[in-house]
Amino acid sequence: MKFDRSHLAGMAITFFVGVILTAGGLTLSNRTRPAPIYIEPPKPTPQPEPTATPGPIQVYVNGQVATPNVYELPPGSRIGDAIEAAGGWTDEANTAVVNLALPLVDGMQIYVPSQAEVSDTAVPVVSDPAPLTRSSDGIEVTSSSGLVNINTANLDELDALPGIGPSTAQKILNYRDENGRFNTIEELMNVSGIGEAKFDGVKDLITVGDNP
Repeated sequence: MKFDRSHLAGMAITFFVGVILTAGGLTLSNRTRPAPIYIEPPKPTPQPEPTATPGPIQVYVNGQVATPNVYELPPGSRIGDAIEAAGGWTDEANTAVVNLALPLVDGMQIYVPSQAEVSDTAVPVVSDPAPLTRSSDGIEVTSSSGLVNINTANLDELDALPGIGPSTAQKILNYRDENGRFNTIEELMNVSGIGEAKFDGVKDLITVGDNP
């Protein structure tokens, strides 16, 4: 078979083009591939732990206020807020001994004495929640509610009651020795020197305990 020159030249060009394309393909296939790119989202910002919201507090307001009772007040309240919740003072209230700026504590008692109440010791206007206490002989003196047990309290504990004083406290002890235990708190008015007005000032602070 005879080929002319032009035909041989075309075949040669085709061959070289094929070689070039093959070499280019091998070069591209051997080229190093770029490393994959990973996008990592930022970690969430840590949030502060929620703090417990203090709940309301309950206090007992009695004595010379319009409406003695247990009142629920928001945290951070003060004695002035408790007096206002109880309807304010009565005309007989001894306002000079009450610290209206004192912060309240849950379970606190606020006793407002009258102007006629006189004691040789400071009037216990505010009473914090009192745990169960016992005298040296193991007898309960103060109940878990903070009330003074007039059947077991000693002279100092009776003297601390508003309007009682040491002489009246001694009369209570003498009466108890002569007549035995009190069966009701109202029997305290049988003691000489304790009338209805003085009894009204302490009736919410005392107890006779559990009868045997």
